[in-house]
Amino acid sequence: MKSNYKKIGEHIRLVDERNKGLQVKQLLGLSISKQFIPSVANIIGTDMENYKIIRRNQFACSTMQVRRDKKMPVALLQEVDEAIISQAYPIFEVKNEKELLPEYLMMWFTRSEFDREACFHAVGGVRGSLEWEDFENLQLPIPHPDKQKEIVKEYNTIINRIALNNQLIKKLEETAQAIYKQWFVELEFPDENGKPYKSNGGVMVESELGEIPKGWEVGVLSNIANILMGQSPEGETYNTDNNGMIFYQGRTDFGYRFPSISTYTTKPKRKAKKGEILMSVRAPVGDLNIASEDCALGRGVASISSKIKCNSFLFYLMQDVREQFDVANDEGTIFGSITKDAFHQIVVLEPQKEIVVDFEARVKLLDENIKIYSSQLAILENLKSLLLSKLATIEN
Repeated sequence: MKSNYKKIGEHIRLVDERNKGLQVKQLLGLSISKQFIPSVANIIGTDMENYKIIRRNQFACSTMQVRRDKKMPVALLQEVDEAIISQAYPIFEVKNEKELLPEYLMMWFTRSEFDREACFHAVGGVRGSLEWEDFENLQLPIPHPDKQKEIVKEYNTIINRIALNNQLIKKLEETAQAIYKQWFVELEFPDENGKPYKSNGGVMVESELGEIPKGWEVGVLSNIANILMGQSPEGETYNTDNNGMIFYQGRTDFGYRFPSISTYTTKPKRKAKKGEILMSVRAPVGDLNIASEDCALGRGVASISSKIKCNSFLFYLMQDVREQFDVANDEGTIFGSITKDAFHQIVVLEPQKEIVVDFEARVKLLDENIKIYSSQLAILENLKSLLLSKLATIEN
């Protein structure tokens, strides 16, 4: 162990300040992603005076179920000056911020290596809780405070740029989705004179979905899209050595920009091409992604591509369609999966081709910028991971 490694317990102390007199109102929860979140707990009839007060630059953590979750939830409060949190969470603070910066300590807690070490020391059966004494005995390198400030500043630069890129992507997506809804939900696409169609006397006809523009049809998804359902690989057919094809499977961390991937080392049975839409079809249905390169499809994922090469239109259509999967079904449970036949038979509005092509051209610039910011995000995330991993080798 390097000489500058110190026990966490030497630099922190527990804090137990209760909400006497109900002086603090804001109630927070603690997520497994190491963030404070608005609490969703039912507090009707609860004695809120027994809740703990947490103040700026103090930490809250959970030492329960560390082995089961393979992660120790711990977060540093910086968004507000004070809040209250469940009495089940230990709260602690740095004893001397001139020796150890809270932000630097939080960086250490963010490392995946920290979670693995905490999991290793967790005891108590399958769920595995971490004893407070074992947590205090975990060690970290503590360089000179000036070095800590330098590291934190570099880290915050990356984090702030990640947040900015996410905001820009969100705004671009919202703009494109707003255009889609104006054209294909409100039916106010430009007419031959460039004016909104429906509100300027555009001819409408009756359909099973209500009034639609003349020349449009009501059909099913398979009429306008090629759909390919993923399939489980056979045996040991993928690993993470980066020598094979990118492999998408299941829903773990499956989000719009950063899905769960590994690499496929044998010839895959089901493939999607770069730019095609990926959608989770299990547990729950509806999470969307866009393939950043050719990829293999595993169980739980389907690829969707436009038959007229208008994938942007199809993506925003699927964003609109996915809302139905967020609603409970007749049995009162959230959609856990969708079959191939049901997927093909999703009812959609089929606009005239020239309208779709016009829309595709108008949102192309928005989508190109989304791709640029997403590429930057991938680089920034790698930089963040690299900086966190280098903390273990920092010298005084």
